[in-house]
This record gives sequence, C-alpha cells and structure tokens, in this order.
Amino acid sequence: MQDIRWNSFWVLVFVSFLSLMVWGFKSLEAALFFFTSCLTFYLLSHVYWIHRLNKWLKNPNLSTIPSGSGIWEEIFALLYREYRKQKRSKSELTTTLGRFMTAAEAIPDGIIALNQNNEIEWCNKPSEKMLGVNLSKDINQPINYLLRETSFTEYLNNNKNDATLKLISWRNTGRSFEILLVPFGANQKLLICRDITQLEKNDSIKRDFIANVSHELKTPLTVIVGFLETLSDMKNEFNEKTRPYLQMMLEQSDRMRRLVEDLLKLSSIESNAAPAMKKEINMSQLFKDLKKDSALLSNKEHKITMSISKNISLLGYEKEIYSAFFNLIINAIHYTKKGGSINVIWGMKNQRPYFEVQDSGIGIDEKLIPRLTERFFRIDADRSRKSGGTGLGLSIVKHVCIRHQAQIEITSQMGKGSQFKIVFPQDRLSLNT
Repeated sequence: MQDIRWNSFWVLVFVSFLSLMVWGFKSLEAALFFFTSCLTFYLLSHVYWIHRLNKWLKNPNLSTIPSGSGIWEEIFALLYREYRKQKRSKSELTTTLGRFMTAAEAIPDGIIALNQNNEIEWCNKPSEKMLGVNLSKDINQPINYLLRETSFTEYLNNNKNDATLKLISWRNTGRSFEILLVPFGANQKLLICRDITQLEKNDSIKRDFIANVSHELKTPLTVIVGFLETLSDMKNEFNEKTRPYLQMMLEQSDRMRRLVEDLLKLSSIESNAAPAMKKEINMSQLFKDLKKDSALLSNKEHKITMSISKNISLLGYEKEIYSAFFNLIINAIHYTKKGGSINVIWGMKNQRPYFEVQDSGIGIDEKLIPRLTERFFRIDADRSRKSGGTGLGLSIVKHVCIRHQAQIEITSQMGKGSQFKIVFPQDRLSLNT
C-alpha cells in the first residue's frame, strides 16, 4: 500500500506543475484559479470517501464495503481483508466459547466466575440450583450479597486458595456443599461448589459403625484383659512353658484395648464438628502431666526436655488438647532410638501460640508426610506394632486441630529427625499477666 503522505505530495507537485504551465500560457489569475479548483476537487473527493467510510462503519458488512478510487481503493481493500479476518476469528472464538459453555453446563459441580470485586460475571445451571443464584437477575451482583453466611464472607476475604469451605444449604438444611475458590485471569476467581451430602452421609455411617463396634468390643475386651491379668498373677498354676503364651495374650489384649480406646476417642472428636469451647486451660498443670506421662512411657530411655513459656495460656477443650500434645510426644518416643533426644516447646510466634515436638529419630520420607494423618497409616508397620502404636495418634491430632482451628506443620529429614508443630489461631490465645 502506498503512503498517503507521498501520494498527496505527488498530487500537489503535479497540480503545481500544471498551474505553472497555465501561468505561462495564460495568466497568474488563471493559474491560481486552476490550482484552487484542483485542490478543492481533491479535498472533496477525500471528504466523500471519508463520508462513505463513516456510513459503512455504522453498519459494517462485507457485501456493502465501498470500492473506493485512488488511494481509497487500497484503503478499502485492506479494510475488507482485516474485517474478514476478524470476522473469521470472532466466529472461531464464538464456537470455542460455545463449546466451553456447553462443557461447563455439563459439569455437575456449580461454577461461578467472579471479578476482582467478587461480583458475578457468569455461572452455570448447577450453581443456580445449589446456591440459589439467578444469572439473569444477579449478574454483576457481589456474591456475598447473595450468600449471607459469616463463614463464607470470611473465606472469600482470606484468599487461601488451597483451602475449602464446608457450607450447609440454607435452602435445604439436609444438603452440604464444599466450596473452593480458584484464582484465574487478572484478579478473577472461579467459585466451585460441590454437593458432598452423600459423602457426609457415608462418613457419618462409617463413624457410627466404628463407634458402635468399638463400644461393643470394649466390655468383652475389658473382661478378657481382667481374667488374663488374674491368671498371670496365679504363679503356681502354670508352668514356665505356658507363662510366655499367657504374657503374649496379655500384651495383645492390651494393644487391642488401646486401639478400641483410640477409635472411641477419634469417633467422639469426629462426631462433633462444632468448634471447641473457648475455656482457659491450665497449661502449667497440663505440662506437668505431660512430663510425668512422657517419662513413664519413655522409661528413661530418651532425653526429654521441655521449653515452656509460662505466661501463655490456651482457650480450648483441655481433654482434647492434652490428647493431641501427648500423641505427638508418643509418636516421637516410638520413632526415636534409645538415647535419642526429644524437645517439647510451648511458645508464641507472630502473636500465635504454638506447640512443637522435635526429635532426633529416624526421620520421615518427604513423600509420606501428606499421608501421616490418615487413619492406620504407619511409616514402619513392624516397628509401630512392636512399640504398641495403633496408627490413630496423628489422625486424632489432625481432628483436634480442626476443632480448634489450628494448623499442623510437619518437617523431617531421613536419619536426622522430625518436627511436628501445632499452630493455633490468635483468638485461641490467653496471655497471663
């Protein structure tokens, strides 16, 4: 395409040349009239084609684009090609968007697109059914105006992209939803809502079954252990060859008793989803009990030290907190060799109280850390059985943390030991002054 500036320059040169010829053959007045007339015609032709362009732009269509003349012919030809290219791209984009919308509608989970101000830009049909959103009425409305739940508003403002929120439907209290916020684009978010009602029911059935079975096992097991203890005290009734078998039966019965107790304890914590009470715990007495019970469990085979900040108290349920702390210490004792060191810390960092257990034990493979709080998961099953572990300790710790809105952090190096830390929220802190 020619440069319009050069085109105009050569037109002016040509008109000027012709005007000079008119001046030479006729007069200056005739030359000026000729020059003015040519420029006026040239400008009017541009005004005409600009008018045609403006008229076309108001209702663009490939079939009605002007042909143009001179430089305008090339301009309209270029415009024709660009418009055709854009129309083709728009058609492809529309097709792709249509496929995406169809796919999004087919997803059983509810999906809502939010802008940087948490206003609704789009949502699929399942989200309308689950959360009561109406796209035609609620577009550009802030999502928290429609979901007026305190927990949801806090979750929306926390910006924790890896966390989920469990929400009970206010339209149908028998339904439960899991909500996840995923960032995308420029400060936008996708709110994904999943119906977990059936999963909740299944978990409830499983918890009830475990709790009922454990409860039913407790009584006959207590009787069996009682009789075995009585028989073991009858020294003259059994010969030396029989006594080891009796001792083995007593140890395994005791192990089963601990397993049943842990199952009942875990079921009790899991069945109560509400946050734990905020009652001030006597931390001084709690750590005295921990020190005494840890020493009995270790049997002086480990060096256990406690670094306790005495002016920090916790608001929570004392029985559950003790259980969580003691389970972490038990875990450290089981996986630390004789002569190893275990350091128990109670302190505060960033105005948040924390409990930490550091050991010089065998360490944990980094790949296994995410699975440690699963029920019955053991790093070394043989070692755990020999030490009397049930495989439920860290699962109990996890659920106590959930009840107290705390986070459990685990770091470890193979052969160098592990660190288990429970970090409590600031509103669980009680400072003694």
